[in-house]
Amino acid sequence: MSVESLTLTVEDAAKLLGISRGSAYAAARRGELPVLRVGRRLLVPRARLLELLGASADDGYEEAV
Repeated sequence: MSVESLTLTVEDAAKLLGISRGSAYAAARRGELPVLRVGRRLLVPRARLLELLGASADDGYEEAV
């Protein structure tokens, strides 16, 4: 069983989305990229990112994200 992190950094989400780090942080500020604030860190919930993209773990995309 593979243990996948439930969250991604904003930088990792940006790489997966094919956008720049700055664009990802701007999208997070505008509320376009779902983020959780933990202290000073912003984390992107993996399930919410998949949902945003219209995919789900059941579709087999979990390993890619």
